[in-house]
Amino acid sequence: MSLLLAPWIRLSLLVLLLAAAGVCVLLFEPQRLLSEGWPPGLPVGTAVLLFAGGYGLCTAAFVPRPLLNLGAGAVFGAQFGLVAAVGGTVLGAGLAFGLGRIMGQDALRPLVRGRWLQAADGQLSRHGFRSMLAVRIFPGVPFAAANYCAAVSRCGWLPFLVATAIGTVPNTAAYVIAGGNASSPTSPAFLASFGFIAVSGLLASAVAWRKRHRLTGGISAQATPVVNGATNGP
Repeated sequence: MSLLLAPWIRLSLLVLLLAAAGVCVLLFEPQRLLSEGWPPGLPVGTAVLLFAGGYGLCTAAFVPRPLLNLGAGAVFGAQFGLVAAVGGTVLGAGLAFGLGRIMGQDALRPLVRGRWLQAADGQLSRHGFRSMLAVRIFPGVPFAAANYCAAVSRCGWLPFLVATAIGTVPNTAAYVIAGGNASSPTSPAFLASFGFIAVSGLLASAVAWRKRHRLTGGISAQATPVVNGATNGP
């Protein structure tokens, strides 16, 4: 029993569980629901709840959220699609956070070394809500990576979930509106949502390039030896 509770055993089980979830997505192809539609006569509220549940499971299995957001808009339209997508986002984030916290934190925390890793861990541990809100609003940070990084840190459950629910609304709404208006790509709603997606993606790329440039410059500066003018000779 003590062997099963060992940190590395739990981390290995987490990896196997996520791999199994990915295989299930490939085998059962839940994305077919987007083309086949819901069974006739199913109430909208029930359909939204079922979609949100499937959305959460798919994101935990590393299915890209933009595809699910487009599907939510195509199936339900903007209003109900946004509710289903945001609900599924929070559910999927909570599942990943819980799995990472229970099965991987003890094994991975000793590996948090280095200035940048320690800085990120410190930000998430001390300023969980503010840090997670910035991560969710910034579209360049992978959703799954943010979930498991937060799980390894000491970020609390409530700040993590509330920041996820608020921070993912703008980008999620843009994809849902685009999916709901995909049949009329010249409509103002589709053009506005597509423009928001394009601009936010360009801004994310620019910020990521700037951060990378600063990081590369800092590392190069640290690697350059300092030569003073003093001589060691007689």
